[in-house]
Amino acid sequence: MSARTKARKRALDLLYSADMRQVPVEQMLVVEAEKAANEPERAASWLYAREIVDGIVDHRDEIDELIETHSRGWTLERMPAVDRALLRIGVWEIVFNDEVPDPVAIAEAVEAATVLSTDDSAGFVNGLLAAVSHAKP
Repeated sequence: MSARTKARKRALDLLYSADMRQVPVEQMLVVEAEKAANEPERAASWLYAREIVDGIVDHRDEIDELIETHSRGWTLERMPAVDRALLRIGVWEIVFNDEVPDPVAIAEAVEAATVLSTDDSAGFVNGLLAAVSHAKP
């Protein structure tokens, strides 16, 4: 597993945890930063995970608006928490991170949805992120 794939997984875990516990993501970042400081083997994936989560925090309204716009009848609240977190990561990578090609961001999110979410999630995540990618200027 590549360092970026591990970082996406860590970001997903962090976003999902904050969502499920109903605590601010920033609070979870503090906890994760302490873990990373005490576990050097996690350092490589932590930096990109932090970049993802910070980017989502900084652009949350725009990201959520894009998800709502392209979700065709699904509100964020109605989506499984895992899908919501995966979509936020995917949209951030597509719209705000020029270092990751859109097909890679989409493929990574779809793979995670296939493994971690419902039977229909991979198709939903794929369609929504593809729509966001195509709508990008």
